[in-house]
Amino acid sequence: MDKNVLRAIAGVEIYPIISFVIFFLFFLGLLAYVFVVNRQHVHSMKNLPLLGGEDETTPTTFNSNLPC
Repeated sequence: MDKNVLRAIAGVEIYPIISFVIFFLFFLGLLAYVFVVNRQHVHSMKNLPLLGGEDETTPTTFNSNLPC
């Protein structure tokens, strides 16, 4: 029954192709990000959970000029 319902929809064959292209482009983008990312940034983010809350070397990722 499901096959007959999907066959009645005009242009339904394009949806698997579109979903595959989105999936493929996402992982290509992720692979490009892995090769381009700054290694120092990755190292500082890796050690962030191990740093104490009172450590002055903690990298900040927010704008401290904004009001609370």
